[in-house]
Amino acid sequence: MPQLSWEQIRPAAVVLVSGTETFLAERAIRQLRELLKVEDPSLEISDIDAASYAPGELLTMASPSLFGEPRMIRVSSVEKCTDAFLTEAVEYLGYPADDTYVVLRHGGGVRGKRLLDAVRASTGDVVEVVCGELKKDSERYDFAVAEFRAAGRRVTPSAVRALVSAFTDDLAELSSACMQLIADTSDEITEVTVEKYYSGRVETNAFAVADSAIAGRYGEALTLLRHALATGADPVPMVAAFAMKLRTMAKVLGSRGGGGQLAGQLGMAPWQIDRARRDLQGWTGEGLGRSIQVLAETDENIKGGSRDPVYSLERMIATIASRGER
Repeated sequence: MPQLSWEQIRPAAVVLVSGTETFLAERAIRQLRELLKVEDPSLEISDIDAASYAPGELLTMASPSLFGEPRMIRVSSVEKCTDAFLTEAVEYLGYPADDTYVVLRHGGGVRGKRLLDAVRASTGDVVEVVCGELKKDSERYDFAVAEFRAAGRRVTPSAVRALVSAFTDDLAELSSACMQLIADTSDEITEVTVEKYYSGRVETNAFAVADSAIAGRYGEALTLLRHALATGADPVPMVAAFAMKLRTMAKVLGSRGGGGQLAGQLGMAPWQIDRARRDLQGWTGEGLGRSIQVLAETDENIKGGSRDPVYSLERMIATIASRGER
């Protein structure tokens, strides 16, 4: 069975849209709907929630209509599907309806595995569109470049890097930022353009500061912090970003097993576990404990416990960048 990336989606009797990146999955399904609408504007669109599925619902919606319009049936929450949906969807794979496109959206997890296996083993008109998270900066960079290329706009590499750095946590926000620049500007998009629109976010993201400090890059972390504060960043979410990172590292410290194996046990996604393990390189349990203690003191100081919250932040960064050694 063909496995396609989100931008390669094409019509098929059954289209499995898998993966945890909701934004890309929604865009792929929307793109498929537009393709089918171009082919036949009379397309009839129906929606099924697999988590609250009523027996017979799929077959009813796939039944030929009076006027013979093509049908697109969008099925959400397959990862939470009822037993009735699971049984009837597997049966449907063997006898798909004519002029009907069933789109199965599975967001991850083991529920519905029998259906996924059946789809992937099918020799019929079936495709899988994989929408995994874009975890690496290089992947988000390529995504942003594709956004500008699709719009026929020129953008400099430094501008793309600045955007990716500013919107590192949310792919939907990154896409929205690209669309705003495309809509509001007519010349080549440069780093200066990005700075003009998003000066408070470029290279001053709280997690960028935390990542630099945790990796031991004290000078870089301090520079990012001061730039963030100079452009209006609030110290409270800055400390919250550090807290989130250190708390995750503490959870993972000393754990054994793969990310997928530990995900349920620790209540985290596998990629979060893998990232925390990379962050822990060079750290000791004692150093992490001291850093968490300094983090708690800093949190109190920036919320009124000190007259100089900036000094408290800088002291915290120095401690964390030394991995708790000072």
